[in-house]
Formats: sequence, structure tokens, C-alpha cells
Amino acid sequence: MENFKIFEIFSHIALVMILGWYLITNLQWYNYKLERVIFKHKRFTWHILYFLLPIFAYYLSGKYFWIYFYLGLLPALFMWSKRIDKKLVFTARVKRYFLFLLLATLFGDILCLVSQKCHVYGLLLPLGVALGASFLYEKMLFNGFKKQAQKKLALIEDLQIVAITASYGKTSIKNFLHQIVSPYITAYMTPRSVNTLGGLVKDINDDLPKETKLYIAEAGARLKGDIDDIAKLLNHDYAIVGSIGEQHIEYFKTLENIRNTKMEILNSTQLKKAFVHESAHVKAEDHVVIFGDNIHNITASLEGVTFDMEIEGQIYHFESPLLGAFNATNLAAAILIADELGLKIEDIQKEIKKLKQVDHRLQKIEAGGKLIIDDSFNGNLEGMLGSYELMRSYNGKKIIITPGVIESDCDTNIKLAQKIDEVFDTVIITGKVNANVLYENIHKAKKVLLTDKSKLEETLADETSVGDLVLFSNDAPTFM
Repeated sequence: MENFKIFEIFSHIALVMILGWYLITNLQWYNYKLERVIFKHKRFTWHILYFLLPIFAYYLSGKYFWIYFYLGLLPALFMWSKRIDKKLVFTARVKRYFLFLLLATLFGDILCLVSQKCHVYGLLLPLGVALGASFLYEKMLFNGFKKQAQKKLALIEDLQIVAITASYGKTSIKNFLHQIVSPYITAYMTPRSVNTLGGLVKDINDDLPKETKLYIAEAGARLKGDIDDIAKLLNHDYAIVGSIGEQHIEYFKTLENIRNTKMEILNSTQLKKAFVHESAHVKAEDHVVIFGDNIHNITASLEGVTFDMEIEGQIYHFESPLLGAFNATNLAAAILIADELGLKIEDIQKEIKKLKQVDHRLQKIEAGGKLIIDDSFNGNLEGMLGSYELMRSYNGKKIIITPGVIESDCDTNIKLAQKIDEVFDTVIITGKVNANVLYENIHKAKKVLLTDKSKLEETLADETSVGDLVLFSNDAPTFM
């Protein structure tokens, strides 16, 4: 009997830690927003199978629960962990959460032994206490880190800051601007797609060099006020608002809410000038310059993009090896800031001719006699449709791999499906969220449903051959 009690305590600790692992994995996917894990998750059946069902079984099945735990739940979660493509990253925050969880579990076990009410305290107490303690501690810690970041920005001599936001294209604008100005200004940009308040605070504290003269930061949002928080942190000198569209409409509900949230980037008290794309539908002011209608004669091919642009009443010609007509808009934003910072137009033209494509954004790769276009980080309707038009000119079989437009509505994905049907010979549909709407609205192209992304390489071997063009259009993790 004593041995069984030890076995129960050990198994109980293992159970709580396993459920805590599932919970924190999902929270990390959704930027630690519990409401998004509950209400926005695309695979709610996972919550039922791997979280809710074990909790109910624990409270209802008594000592027989451990048979299910070891022979059912653990093998199922092991197989699930093998299938997901975004594994839990053991950051300092995650490690602290597990420490809170372990301490709360041990406390619960002691309480269980004293009160003999193990099923009351067994799971709900440690999971709830650990989650609450983690959120409270991280909030206190973050406030200190934020003050540290603001202090560091204030201490860097002659630092100028450019903040960039858009529904889509902000990462490209950031990369292009950095490449253009770097030969002339000591510039630093936020890495990858770091664009949240927390990500920016960490980047400033850990990685922003003290000799930086131009800090180029990206600002993203899921909720009203997100960009306002970033503006208050950066207190930037210049702002760019790129193209605005229905990206993340699932969160903002209306295009007007998206526009208003993006325009929070103008809330910096030190703002000298903002360059705002015409899609924002705002009026020009002394410190607000509207761009978009000053771009003319855009030509795009698989060799690059060229366009003319009016700057202060004069027309200038630009040529770039970048793919996609939509990149003319992204380049225009970078050009305007570079010009504002004092670079000569001829130097900007020279640097644009040498620009490198941002990884996973219409990145051209030749492999095995096939032309691979990696556009897996392009997730907006306008950009995706533009890339499909670009592929139309290719003489040969065209294959597309896509999950559709994520965090958007049905009508948007119907438009995408119709364009896919016009251009491509074969479509490989990945992800669950848009599978039905894409499948039902693609009629001419051959359709392949890929439910397991680990079989993509095998599927491509079956569906492609030498001379084919293969486009990776957007990407979605398995939890989408």
C-alpha cells in the first residue's frame, strides 16, 4: 500500500508537468495570450483530447486513471509532439513557469496528504497557481526590462529611430531600408520578424549596439493599443505605415480597426515625419507624407522589378533584382526614409540594384533542375496574388504549396483559390484551417490534400519533375 502511494505521488507529479507542458506550448504559440489559446485555436480537439479529457478522467476514474495515463495519454502526447512543427522553446520564462508548477504541485501533494482530498486539489490547484504566479511575475519582470530598454535608448548618443508598421510588407521594408542605408549610416534592425513590445524590449536590452546611429524597428499588433505601447517605448523620430489591408481581420473585426491601430505609430512625442501609404486613407499634413500614387510604370518579371517614382516633384528610375510588383511599394517607403536621412538619390539607386531578397519572400532557388520560389513568409492576399501573376509567365508546369490566407475570412480564400485555378497546374493544400474552402473552389488544377507536413518531400517527389516551377506560398504551423 505504501509503495502504491509513492507510485501515485510520482505519477501525479508527472501528470501535472505533462499537462503544464501542453498548456505552456500552446501559450507560447499564441504569445502567452490565454484568451487566444481558448477562443482562437484552430485545433480545439487537441484541447479536448490532451487537456480537458485527462482532467475529467482524473477526477472521475479514481485509481484506475493511471492505466489510462501510462497506456493512453502518454503515448498519444508523445506521437502528438512528434507531429507538431513548432516545438516548445525552453526560454527563461518557460523554465520559471515549470519551477512555479513544480512547487505548486509539491504543495498540492502535501495538502493532499494532510486533508485526504487529493482529487480536489490534484490538478486544478497547481495548474491555476502556476499560471497565475507566472503571469504576475513576468509582468513585474517585464516592467523592469521595459524601463531598462527606455534608459538604454536615451543614453545612446545621436540615435535616430525608424518605426515601421503595415498589414503586410513591414519586414521587407525594414530589410530593404537597412541594406540601403548601411553603407552610409551605422544602422541596426530588429532581427527576423521581431515586432512585439516584448520582443523589442529584449532586442534593445540584449542586442542593440551602443554605437548604433539608426535603429530600424518593426511594429506589429493583434489588439488595439499594441502599437501605441511600442510607440511609447521607442519614441521614434520617423514612422512608416505601409500597405494596409485585411490581414489579421480575425482579430480586429473591421478594416477601420486595423487602420486605426496601425496609425498609433504616429503617437511618438519625438516624431519628425511619417510616410503613410495611401491605403490608410489619411490626409497629408506638415509631418505626414502620403505615398503610393507617386509610383509609376512598374514592370515585374522573374528577373526583377523596375519602376519610376516621383520625389519632391522629380521623377527617378529604380531597378531591383527583387521579385514581385508589390515590392515597388515596399521599396518606395525605404527610399523616402533614406532620402529624408540625407542619402543622395544616385546612391539609393545604386544600393537598390544590389538588394538581396529577404529570406522566404519570393526567394529564388534552383535545385534538382526545378525552379523553387520560396514565398512562405508572404501571408497576405495582395502579395500572394501578385506572386501568382509573376508565376504566370513561366513556361512549364507550375505547382503551388499553400495553406491559403491565414487569419482571414472565407471570401479572401475564395479569391485566392480562383487565382490559383487560373495559374497553376497542381495545388498541394497544407493545413486544416482553409482546406475545405480551397478544395471546393479550385476546379481546373489538380488538388492534393496534405494533412501531414512531414510527408511533403515524398509528395513533391511524386508530383514534380525536372523543369517544373514550385512555389511555396505562405506557411502555417501544424496548430493552424
